Parts: sequence; C-alpha cells; structure tokens
Amino acid sequence: MQPMTDSTCLSYPAQPHRWRRLLSKAMNGTVALALCVSSVPSQAQFKLGDPAHVTPRMQTDQELDSKAIDSASRKTTADYIVAVVNQDVITHSDIDRRVARIEQASQGQALPPMVELRKQVLDLLIDEKVQINEAKVLGMDVSDAEVDGTIESIAAQNHMTVSQMRARMAADGMDFTRYRNSLREQLLLQRVREREVSARIKISDEELDQMLAKDAQNGIEPTLNLAQILIRVPEGASPDELAKLQAHAQDIRDQAARGVNFTQLARQYSDDSATAQSGGVFGSRPVSKLPELFVNAVANIKVGEVAPLLKSDAGFHIIKLIERENASQATYTQQRVRHILLRTSPQQDAKAVMAKMLDIRRQIVGGQASFPQMARQYSEDGSAVRGGDLGWSNPGQFVPEFEKAVSELQPGQISEPVVTRFGVHLIQLLERREVALTPEQKREIARNMLREQRFESTYTDWAKDLRAQTWVEVRDAP
Repeated sequence: MQPMTDSTCLSYPAQPHRWRRLLSKAMNGTVALALCVSSVPSQAQFKLGDPAHVTPRMQTDQELDSKAIDSASRKTTADYIVAVVNQDVITHSDIDRRVARIEQASQGQALPPMVELRKQVLDLLIDEKVQINEAKVLGMDVSDAEVDGTIESIAAQNHMTVSQMRARMAADGMDFTRYRNSLREQLLLQRVREREVSARIKISDEELDQMLAKDAQNGIEPTLNLAQILIRVPEGASPDELAKLQAHAQDIRDQAARGVNFTQLARQYSDDSATAQSGGVFGSRPVSKLPELFVNAVANIKVGEVAPLLKSDAGFHIIKLIERENASQATYTQQRVRHILLRTSPQQDAKAVMAKMLDIRRQIVGGQASFPQMARQYSEDGSAVRGGDLGWSNPGQFVPEFEKAVSELQPGQISEPVVTRFGVHLIQLLERREVALTPEQKREIARNMLREQRFESTYTDWAKDLRAQTWVEVRDAP
C-alpha cells in the first residue's frame, strides 16, 4: 500500500485490538514499536476476544501521554542513591516519580502495599537500566528528531502545540528536559526489547500449519464493532409521547445517514450513559455478545452505514456499523482516501495553518474548486501530484487521529481539518471494500500471533539473562 511520502509515513500502528494490529503487520511488515500507542502483546489464535495485556513492562500510551508528564518530570528535593547498575544510579526520587505514575495510571484500582510496590518499582527500574545499557552496547539510539516527532504527536493528540505543552508544564512546575530524557529512554527500551526478544522467537512452518488447521477446525465467530444512539422511552409512555420520541429518533438517524458526525450526535442525544461520551462505540465484540436485534439490523449494510431505526423495550436505537471482521472467512475492510497536508513552521503556526485549511475546505465544499485541484496546488505531501490520492489502505495503516477521522466518514464526505504529528490534514473518503486475505497473509498473521503468544516468556528469559551479566548493587536507606 502507498504510505505517506517524503519520509513522513503515517503508517504506525493504531489498532484498538489484536486482529487489526496483526493484520497491519501482515500487510506492511514488522512495524517499529517506538511510536505505537496501543502496542501490547495479546492472545494467540484467530479468536477475537478482548486483548490480554501480557507483559506489563511494555510501555503504553499512558506512559507516553502528556497526562503522565507531571509525575514523570517533577523536581524533588532530599534524595539518595538506592541502587547502582554498572555506572548508572537509581535514586529515591526516581522511585517516587515512578510510584506516582503508577498510582495515577491505576485510576483507583487496588495496588500492593507501598513497601511491596516500591520494591517492585525498584526491580523494574533496575531492569530498565540494564536494558538501556545493552541497547547502548549494541549501538542503538533514538535521535533528537525522533524524540521531537513523538513530542509533537503527543501535543497534537492533546490539542496543543509543543510550545503550549511546554508552557503548561512550566506553569505546573514540571521539568521538560527530564520529561524529554525519560521519553527518549522509553522509546529506546521499546526498540531494544522488540529487536532482541523477537530475534529469540523461532517459529517453524510446521507450527504455522498446525495453528491454521486448528483455527479452521474450531471455526471463528464473526466480530462487529457497532456504535449506537439510544433514545430512551419512559415506562408507561403515552402514544403521543411515543410518537414524538420516534420522530425525534428518526430525525437523528436520518442526520447520521446523511453523514452528520455520529460521535457528536451520540454525545448530544444518546441516553446510553455507558457509551455516549465515547461516541456510542461498543468496541469490537463477538456477535454472540451483542443483542440479536443489533446483529440482524446490520447484517445487510456496509461498513460505515447506519441501519434503519430499531425499537426495543429500552427505546429507539440508531445503529452504525463501524467495522465487521470475520476471521473464518478472512476478510477485512480496505478504504481509499485522499488528503491535503499543510505543515506548521516557524513562519506559519498551527492557528494560521488551520485557518488556511478551513478556507480550502470551504472552497471545495462550495464547489469553487475540486479536491484534487486543491491538493495539487496546496498539499505539502508527495501524494499532491496524484490529487492527494493515497490509494487503498489496510486497517492500522494510518496514525490514530487520521484513521479515526476516516472511520467516521461516508464515501464522498470530506472531514473537518485533522491535526496529526505531520501537520493539518483535510481528508476525503472515496470508497470502501471488503477484501479476502491471501494464504500468504493468513500465514503471516498466524506467525505474528504465535510471536505475541510467546513474547512474555521470551522477554522474561532475556531480561533475566541480561541482568545476570550486569553488576547491580542495591543500597540500604541512609
């Protein structure tokens, strides 16, 4: 598939669950984990259940997100060394900061007693120092440009410029340099773990044959990702009330079918408190875990379409089919999009770029210019010569913000300006299609599943071996 050109490829993983992430690897080759915001190993087999977070040492988006900046970068006072790893030291304040991050990420979930938690954190920090030393011995590094790009991505995902993020950190008493160094270390850790652990995992053709045969025997349950808007009908509603609520629901359904943003409609109108703020999205679920009413309603519609209005005992339901996956038939959804990219620069900040893009969109929607014409004239991406056409894309090929915007479009629709780490995009979805996996792609998916299944145990063995070769001294508190 055509990636972004000029070394600004949008294709790092954006998969919310295992099937799409493994499919992306099968299509595009092994992907670097350094920029993966959802990259955690998951269960093997073609079964599409909830992903299991296998190795807690793999960094997640919470640890790279600006919301975790404060506990990772605050300055501390009274300090002392608690461990030495070769020539590197781990201090009492290092443990304090990591404990604070864990407490923040736990969101109220039960944690071990503080004494035990601090011991576990110290053990984790020692492992990290050992592995960073190994990465340096191997000549691995993370460039300033990569760190800057990741910071730009984090800022964009939090609707800020880098300057705004730095100002916010300074106002909160946070150390940006410490945060930047911490981020570089996390990216380096991901890189060395992926390289060294993956190299230890060997998978034979016989194992692949056995896995594929087992999945073919078991049969795989289709999975749907739906979004809904619920208009609740009060118990004992009169016929007049029922008619008014039905008319209201039908009007919302018609708006959604015409392409009005479903997420915004759900947040504005849905009475389902569990999903309204997430845009009504259920997330991928096997059909057996969904109401039969919903499954039947989307059976004959295409991905991205809205089903006819449904009535249940709870009220009226507006259902949109976001994604359909059927691993037994091994099909997936491809999307063909085109875009216009405007980059920010010292001469043109994000506000000015956004204003320019809004004017471009206004001209296209108003019929004063065509999308390809404006792409050729203004886009700062290599696809400009093709009128912005990126060709057919596979699941997980684009960065999260870009892919999310595409998923909310109907064919022919044009998005509002979308901010990513590369700049500001205007996106048009041209068409969608269901595509069958080739035998080679099925084998590559199976290979990636087996790798993920074995990653935890292989990682544990590698980490133990590495630590056994390293001089570590743990010191008592003064």
